[in-house]
Amino acid sequence: MAATTTICLEPEVKELLNGLKIHPQESYNSVVKRLATNAYDWEPLSEESIKQIEEGLRDYREGKFFTHEEVWGEIEKERRERTGKTKVEECTE
Repeated sequence: MAATTTICLEPEVKELLNGLKIHPQESYNSVVKRLATNAYDWEPLSEESIKQIEEGLRDYREGKFFTHEEVWGEIEKERRERTGKTKVEECTE
């Protein structure tokens, strides 16, 4: 038989747990176990990944990035050069 422990929860916390249940009959033990398991990082970042993230953050702080609009502008420019048509024109054919 599994050992049990009684814990005291504020009503708001209990309601949060209720909202996280996968189905109404799921036990609080199952909800808490799922949350605790998901809180662990089983695949920590490699040193190389950390360096790449730091480099990306440094580039961002220095303004070395493209906006969403700039990227799509370049894509549209290349499309026009390649096909002579815009995305809208390709879709309406």
